[in-house]
Amino acid sequence: MMRTQCLLGLRTFVAFAAKLWSFFIYLLRRQIRTVIQYQTVRYDILPLSPVSRNRLGQVKRKILVLDLDETLIHSHHDGVLRPTVRPGTPPDFILKVSQWYELVVFTASMEIYGSAVADKLDNSRSILKRRYYRQHCTLELGSYIKDLSVVHSDLSSIVILDNSPGAYRSHPDNAIPIKSWFSDPSDTALLNLLPMLDALRFTADVRSVLSRNLHQHRLW
Repeated sequence: MMRTQCLLGLRTFVAFAAKLWSFFIYLLRRQIRTVIQYQTVRYDILPLSPVSRNRLGQVKRKILVLDLDETLIHSHHDGVLRPTVRPGTPPDFILKVSQWYELVVFTASMEIYGSAVADKLDNSRSILKRRYYRQHCTLELGSYIKDLSVVHSDLSSIVILDNSPGAYRSHPDNAIPIKSWFSDPSDTALLNLLPMLDALRFTADVRSVLSRNLHQHRLW
């Protein structure tokens, strides 16, 4: 009898301890997600060496074309348009890459929507001044294709960051693929791209690097 009671008590304790541990893990993960959501970019821009400055002076300043939906932001509707931003987007990612590239927004969205989102991301800093919208895309087989030649005629100096392969179908060797983002607060895809974007600006032709990147199906 005593042994049975002890076993029942032990089982009750183990079950309670398991529930308590699960609750603790839940709280810990929730706290980690909160911290990550508001983390700042820890990619320091170091002074260039004389050799690097000389190399950068010999190549053209590059253009980074940025998609909006599911690349930098995700919007949902509940009667009011509510765009949420991918971790690392404003102000850190955009502000950092603006020091390396001329930034251009190119979205397949309507101008009335895309302009409002770009204004929010720019935050009156005048770093997202050039913008292209749905009317600048080509509709083909039900998807909108972005022709980078409308941005600049020299394709050796243009990089496009987009979650939709169909959007850069005409210029695959200029693209950096990135996974679609919807709501994950722990996403680090944009932050992971900073070292690559920092190095890419030194190349004479971005396609010599990005063609290999795309063919390996690297998604950040």
